[in-house]
Amino acid sequence: MTTFVFLAVLLAALCHAGWNVLIKIGLDPLATTTLISIASGIVALPLLAFAGVPNPTLWIWLATSVLIHLFYFAGLIESYRAGDLGQVYPIARGAAPLMTATAAALTVGEQLSATGWSGIVLLVAGVFLLSTHGGRELAFDRRAVGFALFTAITICAYSVVDGIGARQSHNPIAYALWLFVGIALVLPPYAYLRDGVLVFKPMRLYWRRGLIGGGMQVFSYGVALWAMTLAPIALVAASREASVLFGTLIAIAVLRESLRPARIAGALLIVAGLMLIRLQ
Repeated sequence: MTTFVFLAVLLAALCHAGWNVLIKIGLDPLATTTLISIASGIVALPLLAFAGVPNPTLWIWLATSVLIHLFYFAGLIESYRAGDLGQVYPIARGAAPLMTATAAALTVGEQLSATGWSGIVLLVAGVFLLSTHGGRELAFDRRAVGFALFTAITICAYSVVDGIGARQSHNPIAYALWLFVGIALVLPPYAYLRDGVLVFKPMRLYWRRGLIGGGMQVFSYGVALWAMTLAPIALVAASREASVLFGTLIAIAVLRESLRPARIAGALLIVAGLMLIRLQ
């Protein structure tokens, strides 16, 4: 992974953390997720005029990814409803890079060196340490953990599918824009079936913040897909988890959350992991 691509992925991770912090607005997880998805589609739609239309053979990859993302959002929402953020988030985000590296090796033949694998393992360990705060720390909620693991599987699945689709498209930005439009079309009907029309009413108060978050989401994942056309999918997917580090720094600086020793150790592990990934 070149320095330019590596720094671009880190910038995308920062934007990913930014829109995640931005949407902590007190709404129900389903309402929040739907709001951001609709906003992402609105941001992406006018840009399609400049991006073009994907090759017809790519629609199967886009449709598959949209379906996987629907399951991803459903699993994430149910996991947040069943368990604490401190229990769910590290499992969902921490387990995904290892799954993705394994899946990429099996499906597209990506072979990582010992340095690359070591970087991923250190980064995953750092994610878990950064997330050790608050909540039912000693409780093991099987339903919440089950949904979190399911979410990790969907993250792995859409990372590999989108990595392949972006590479075959030769136009990863167009691929990403059409993907966000597709997600914006399928998630609101799911939200309606899940919770009814009441899920949409609170969104009207936060539509400006939703548009900002949607723009950041489009930029973040668009850059990630572009990077996957130039670097191994597993390394890009793992580097995106630096968003956990950025999110923690924002939480400490802006939300005045405490800086525990475990978080310091987690931050150091993530930085060490990123350095090894850069050397891969």
